[in-house]
Amino acid sequence: MAVRHYTLDFNLSTAVECASVVPGLLSIFHEQELAETIHDTNGHGYLATFVGKNGRLVILRVHSHGLVTIDLQCYEEDNAAQLDNLLNSLEKKLKVILNGNIARTKKLPPLVRGAEVDRYWPTADGRLVEYDIDKVVYEEDSPYQNIKILHSKQYGNILVLDGDVNLAESDYAYTQAITGNGKENYAGKEVLILGGGDGGILAELVKHKPKMITMVEIDQKVIDGCKTHMRKTCGNILDTLRGDCYQIFIEDCVPLLKKYVREGRTFDYVINDLTAIPISTSPEEDSTWEFLRLILDLSIRVLHPKGKYFTQGNSANLTEALSLYEEQLGKLSCPVDFHKQVVCVPSYLEQWVFYTAWKK
Repeated sequence: MAVRHYTLDFNLSTAVECASVVPGLLSIFHEQELAETIHDTNGHGYLATFVGKNGRLVILRVHSHGLVTIDLQCYEEDNAAQLDNLLNSLEKKLKVILNGNIARTKKLPPLVRGAEVDRYWPTADGRLVEYDIDKVVYEEDSPYQNIKILHSKQYGNILVLDGDVNLAESDYAYTQAITGNGKENYAGKEVLILGGGDGGILAELVKHKPKMITMVEIDQKVIDGCKTHMRKTCGNILDTLRGDCYQIFIEDCVPLLKKYVREGRTFDYVINDLTAIPISTSPEEDSTWEFLRLILDLSIRVLHPKGKYFTQGNSANLTEALSLYEEQLGKLSCPVDFHKQVVCVPSYLEQWVFYTAWKK
């Protein structure tokens, strides 16, 4: 059973005494048959909880530094109109009591906690985003990760891996950015895609008549979900693992990359769609950074001398992590140059950085 959590905040111009605020609100709580309990705050303002028979809980806090906060929790099936009336009554009463001492009032839409369909996902830089998700269309646990495909009214179906939004059907901008924004000539070329289980990159590149695309995806269950539920992204390209100009290997890319290095095989384009740059800024301690460095080094070693390496970065706000990645580019066994671009990927709700690198 889900719970709705409402918040109502008042930032005051000057701090107030609790005795001047609380008594005027009690009649409203009593009308709602909410039982009051006052808590000791050790001198840090006033704190009271009000509990109703129907499971409603109100937390009233008058902070000593000039902030009044009201939190209301209730079950999802509770009467929304009654709750709105309660909050509106509290807001109107406080405006009368505080009489011009309010610098700002903020009432947010309710946060729904414990719902069957999770609508809340964090951005890479730690902000909370509520999506218009209305159903789960696919969910599986593979040996590697939890896989969800969620339907959004605005973005279409969204692939979410281990709680990270990976790609939505609306996110053609991502596919364009990680393949060179339509400026590259893939005709007759050898291309290596690392990851890419949603099929978006592969579906885009086969249009350009390459000689051969080799795609290496470790998780069959990602492909299974996307070929059924992300067809606006992948079309029918994932229906078979081999086509006239592409082949898909379901395996770990690291042993295959090492094999290609030993054989001296090279590719005109290497597209790394495995993972974003780690948020951690401790590259010597984080295993994801170690994996990223390994993939980066192996990818450049199998890159044709005149080839290009494409990859995603991370949120444009994570400047320290992005700088650390650029340092790693300068430490490769084969020297490279690079440039980056910032792209708006619709479902990410944040600016996203992409990199292109090539051998010096």
